[in-house]
Parts: sequence; C-alpha cells; structure tokens
Amino acid sequence: MTPSSDIERLIAIMAALRAPDTGCPWDIEQDFASIAPYTIEEAYEVADAIARGDLLDLKDELGDLLLQVVFHARMAEEKGLFAFPDVVAAITAKLVRRHPHIFGDARDLKPDEVKALWGGIKAEEKALRRAERQAAGTYVDEHQGLLDGIPHALPALMRAEKLQSKASSVGFDWNDARQVLAKIREETEEIAEALDENDPEHVAEEIGDLLFVVANLARHAKTDPEDALRRANAKFERRFAHIERRLAEAGKTAGETTLDEMEALWIEAKTAER
Repeated sequence: MTPSSDIERLIAIMAALRAPDTGCPWDIEQDFASIAPYTIEEAYEVADAIARGDLLDLKDELGDLLLQVVFHARMAEEKGLFAFPDVVAAITAKLVRRHPHIFGDARDLKPDEVKALWGGIKAEEKALRRAERQAAGTYVDEHQGLLDGIPHALPALMRAEKLQSKASSVGFDWNDARQVLAKIREETEEIAEALDENDPEHVAEEIGDLLFVVANLARHAKTDPEDALRRANAKFERRFAHIERRLAEAGKTAGETTLDEMEALWIEAKTAER
C-alpha cells in the first residue's frame, strides 16, 4: 500500500486490520478498554512534542492520535453503534452549536458573555443527552452534582485542579493565594505528625492532601499544575544530567561518588542556569 492523505484510506486500512479472517491478530483482539490506555498515551506524546518544540514529531504524534479515534470508531461500527462519519458529524454539530456568536445570530459578544452563553448551551446538551438515554432505555436516574462530569481518568493533579475550579464557581474557595499557602504549611505539619506516628496509610493520606492543596495554589496563581510539574521534571533531568557529565569527566559514575559531591555539582548546575 502507498501512503495517502485521504482519511477514507486510513479508515479502510483500519477495517482491514480488524477483518476477522485476514486481519492482524493483535488488532482483532483489542476492545475499547484495551485501547483506551494507548489513546491517553498518544495524547501525552502530542503534548510532549509541543513542549519540546519538535513540530516534525508533532505531525507524527497527531497521526498516532488520529489512529486512536479511527480505531475506536471502527470497533463501534462493528458493534452497530456508530461509525467514523458519525464522530465527525457529532463534533462539527457541537462546534457550530457552541459558537452561535460565530455561526449564528449572537454576534458581537464580550468574552464573559460568550462564557455564560457556552454554559447555557452545555446545560441544554446535558438535558438532551439525558432525554436520548431515557428514550434508549439506558438512562440511570442519579443525582447530578456540581462535580459530576469531571473524568476520573484524568491525571490526578489535573483532576484536582478541575474539581477545585468547579467548587470555586459557587464560592467554595479561598479568597487569596496566601491563604492557600497557609493551608500548605498546615498540611506539611500534619505530614510530620503522621511520620512521627509511623503510620504509612496516614502519611499517604496527608501527602495526598498536600498535593491537592498545591494544585489549588497553582490555580490561584493562574498556573497549570501539570505544566508546572512537567517543567520541574525537565529541570531535574537537566541538572542531574549535568551531574553525570561532570562525574564522567572525572572518570566516575553517580554510584561511585558521595551525596555531598553530587550536591555540589547540583548547585553548580543551578548556578549555571541563572
């Protein structure tokens, strides 16, 4: 097969890979649950390519992510649920519906007015989805709370920020970032107490509380906690690589040196970045 920029060709290839008698054994045995982790992984690889500024890699990673959409759509089509064109129709309809200030009559709106309008449209969509599920006999009449709808599969730090943002929308929040800092100090003291108790379960709980509050601090500081931690990870990797390079110049490895020596080289790397 020769490469093609036609989405129909990609859909046909996916169908061939899933063909019961002639397809790829690995592709055939997959289902929604087994493919979901790959979908999440590919989305992160897209974000990584962007963070690294590697736009050539971004092209490939976006292709990998598109394959995930095609894969899920093909499995749904096999079950008679929906097909790739239905996915496209759903998102195009949603974009038009959620942007009446672009595609409809609600023109010349201010940003806060657009946000309020969007909230109303999303509420209407939820009501419509509820009605559709009731008609299909799949609706479960459960209480819909403010925090419902935030996916559990999100990274914990990201989900913490979204939970707190939702709660903040009804006034359940601190008024100032410094109040959050005070809460962080309180949580570190509680971790110290849990460590003194030598209770691993209690320590884990208190560390979780600390991370939750740190995510809130990031939100108050208008900083994406996932991005902030990603940057910190990159900084740690960069500085540790400096330690390894300097040790290699001396004919040593990290396992053959002392913590004091490594700490000195860490400070050297930190100073060089300023």
